[in-house]
Amino acid sequence: MRQRTRTVLAAALVLGLAAGPLALPAVAHLRLPAVADADALRAALTGLPDRDVTAALVRVGGDGAWHGAAGVRDLRTGAPVLEHGRFRAGSVTKVVTAAVVLQLAAEGRVDLDAPAGAYLPELLTPAFEKPLTVRQLLNFTSGLRPGGSLGDTVEEGYPHRFETLTPQEVVAASIARGPAHAPGERQEYGNIHYTVLGMLIEEVTGDTYEHQAATRVLRPLGMRHTSFPDGPDPRVRGPHNRGYDWLDGRLADVTEWNMSDRWAAGDMISTTADLERLITALFGGKVVPEPQLEEFFTVPDVPGAAVAAGGMAPYEVNGRKVWGKTGSRPGYQTVVAATRDLSRTLVYCVNSTDAKGDAMGNVRRFAFPAFNR
Repeated sequence: MRQRTRTVLAAALVLGLAAGPLALPAVAHLRLPAVADADALRAALTGLPDRDVTAALVRVGGDGAWHGAAGVRDLRTGAPVLEHGRFRAGSVTKVVTAAVVLQLAAEGRVDLDAPAGAYLPELLTPAFEKPLTVRQLLNFTSGLRPGGSLGDTVEEGYPHRFETLTPQEVVAASIARGPAHAPGERQEYGNIHYTVLGMLIEEVTGDTYEHQAATRVLRPLGMRHTSFPDGPDPRVRGPHNRGYDWLDGRLADVTEWNMSDRWAAGDMISTTADLERLITALFGGKVVPEPQLEEFFTVPDVPGAAVAAGGMAPYEVNGRKVWGKTGSRPGYQTVVAATRDLSRTLVYCVNSTDAKGDAMGNVRRFAFPAFNR
């Protein structure tokens, strides 16, 4: 009888997603009425799951605190959302990678203005006539072309989701194509810059990227529920909400996916509470010291530049200047954001059914209310 009930519920959920939102209860907690627009935040969570989002975890901090969750953990069983569930943080990983590089710079082990080839002498071919610097990798102005890929879209990548493409293969494919432009000429955001930085970290320290990230950032900040996959392991270890994406008109479960090709650019697994610790400590100068910390808030002066080190970007939201970073992997869309003075912080993970699509709809829905007051 229990199995039949689950089957009926799962079918109802899928039908409900096709037809419109379901009125499942949201879990919300509020302290200090002045924090953010609590009504708008609660409204954003109301009716989940719907066609666009199966679950959402939102955490607001700074002058007051608010956190809430809504949706389901698993469409098949209809199990309720896990408010403290783990998720793929995607390109938020770049913030950690940048922090490790900048710590090494503060220690005098890396010169940001030195050619990257000084640390990775076998990396660049004669086609790279003008040397690219470590800083240009950090701020996405290196001129490197995108690397190897198993698919540029969810649809293309899904059949290959259990295959392995190593970071070395990703970088080799980029180098073989030669530079897209001279270093420092323009900014082109992409994973390749941070894949190379992961290799640089390993070369300079003689250690793995994952261990350096853990010992330098995750453990000191008490990010106990943040980790990296064990190589090609496609699973999200620990309690988590499953991710879905619309493929060929149906919702496909995309939770299990080998992220080894994203590595130092995007394979971190975390929680909203852990990422709140990260953004608070980082902006507070407890992760990277001055003057290296300013790299996170310095957009390079080149045409079209919009982001700083780690992919941190400035936004004007309701009269506030906010610095934030988005991250997305199939089934998971993440945002970390804060005012420079930490009067308001925001972290969310949305189980988006189009996580690799336009993120602005979810930003308007789940992020803007956090900065309304």
